[in-house]
Amino acid sequence: MFDFDQYLGFLAFLTILTIGFWLMIFLLTFVIPYWIGGSLIERIKEIRAEKKAKRQA
Repeated sequence: MFDFDQYLGFLAFLTILTIGFWLMIFLLTFVIPYWIGGSLIERIKEIRAEKKAKRQA
């Protein structure tokens, strides 16, 4: 069915596909929510600091 070169190419394709799949799962479930959550926390801290500065001025 396959020559040895085609078999190696197919294995390389499956490996790259699998690595890409798990990378996307990792990014969508951990990295992006962590990034968004951290930016929201920083923005809330900035808003609180602005309000505190207005009250003291």
